[in-house]
Amino acid sequence: MSRIKPCLAALALAAFGQPANAAACEAERYNGQGYTVCTVDMAEDDLRLFLNDAETGKPLGSFSNIDKQLEAEGRALAFGMNAGMYHADRRPVGLYIEGTKAVAPLVTRAGPGNFGLLPNGVFCIRKGRADVIETLRFERDAPACRDASQSGPMLVIDGALHPRFLRDSDSRYIRNGVGTAADGRMAWFVISDSPVTFHTFGSFFRDYLKVPQALYFDGKVSRLYAPALRRFDPGFPLGPMVGVVGAREAQ
Repeated sequence: MSRIKPCLAALALAAFGQPANAAACEAERYNGQGYTVCTVDMAEDDLRLFLNDAETGKPLGSFSNIDKQLEAEGRALAFGMNAGMYHADRRPVGLYIEGTKAVAPLVTRAGPGNFGLLPNGVFCIRKGRADVIETLRFERDAPACRDASQSGPMLVIDGALHPRFLRDSDSRYIRNGVGTAADGRMAWFVISDSPVTFHTFGSFFRDYLKVPQALYFDGKVSRLYAPALRRFDPGFPLGPMVGVVGAREAQ
């Protein structure tokens, strides 16, 4: 798989007043389907989850609101993506932790919709690493996540596709999710460029990115914020979001 060279990525980001040396996003193709993949190096990138405004406590709802909040710190959002399912008032459906503070509890039972299609999982951010962890394994091991967002279903579990995925399914949506390396050093955030089935989407993580664990974030509302690609997906207000933060470059 190709990768944007660091010098080119830095120039592209700086041109938009965004942080240099941050997550690189680029187009990929596999089996005739296009995807946009944003690669995060946990040893170098400042990856965070975002839900509520720090001052008002109300949901941020958009990538632009995250960027405005970061501006006061001299920081900027270099990349963003929706990062988990949420209720109508934008409360997370499952576990949500931000800055070590738990906002919503872990949900271990089966339920309706994609979230409850077990096994589901948790995206966990710790110092220097990020991991996708199946929910019951997460409950058992209780990792100390600085940030965490539960979603479902799992796309890839220990190198295998979710057992409920059907190759000939007629359920197709633009979908997004995340996969992580076994050592937690790298994370790949992916959004499909056109509607795909769960089987097709999961296969991209398993067979092309070759990640051992991957988690579905959502469909229908899937969105990407990637200034280096001049991409700012519009849509309804979001709940949990994930993004890489860097120093704000001069305009």
